[in-house]
Amino acid sequence: MDRHRTLLHLAQKLSTALDAADWGAMATLNTMMASALPQMAAQGGWTAAERAALAALRQLHEQAVQRCDKATSDLGQQLHEMQANKEGWLAYALDSETAETGIQA
Repeated sequence: MDRHRTLLHLAQKLSTALDAADWGAMATLNTMMASALPQMAAQGGWTAAERAALAALRQLHEQAVQRCDKATSDLGQQLHEMQANKEGWLAYALDSETAETGIQA
């Protein structure tokens, strides 16, 4: 497969993974790109079409990084909120158990 087609294929796969928020696919593609791009660059100068495809892939990669950063931040906030409400959840669970069994802990 030539470089241009490879870049377009990677971009299409990354776009699909982004649309689906498929973190596993994004991680796999990131690893593939880290391996493939230096090998492609070692083949010599880039044509105009290859540079355009590479720029599009770079833009998609930046979007993926931003999406991952936001998801990480959102998850961190969710975990923080869960930790902050831990005592309330435990009290609720104990109260529910008492109501179901009639046995107080």
